Amino acid sequence: MSKQYDVVIIGSGPGGYVAAIRCAQLGMKTAIIEKYNTLGGTCLNVGCIPSKALLDASEHYHFVLDKAKEIGINVGKVSLDFPKMIQKKAEIVKKITDGVAFLMKINKIDVYTGIGSIENPNSVKVQTDKEEILLQAKNIIIATGSKPSTIPGVEIDKERIITSTEALSLKEVPKTMVVIGGGVIGLEM
Repeated sequence: MSKQYDVVIIGSGPGGYVAAIRCAQLGMKTAIIEKYNTLGGTCLNVGCIPSKALLDASEHYHFVLDKAKEIGINVGKVSLDFPKMIQKKAEIVKKITDGVAFLMKINKIDVYTGIGSIENPNSVKVQTDKEEILLQAKNIIIATGSKPSTIPGVEIDKERIITSTEALSLKEVPKTMVVIGGGVIGLEM
């Protein structure tokens, strides 16, 4: 048995979840498919939002170290609690991704967790951990977003050679780091 929708969206990043909300607001029966357990895609989970949270925290730290005294604020010994900074980043990400899930709920958008694949111009298969679900759709939106790219011959071991995803959850500040890539996330690293 399959379920019928006016629109099925594959991917729940900013392109996908915004499209889903707008389609639902326009009266379309809408479903969204996300392969990860949280909505929001790369941007909200392991991209723009967490990197900006860490960037903001580091800017506050450097303000206290370098600029506060210039404007008449004297502080004592300043230290960095990097695990706390990472924890705060995770809290921000959770709050925002929970907000996206809430938006799906209040807009009556069906959310499927699994891998979405287009079977034909009017159906999308969702492979979950437990089952395969077929969704019939008048319209399909592909909003699958982005992933870190690789360099031929360089193996990402997730320890010494990492992607931005692992960089956002480091246990300590590295003494040195080379960032390859000048996109938004790379620049913020």
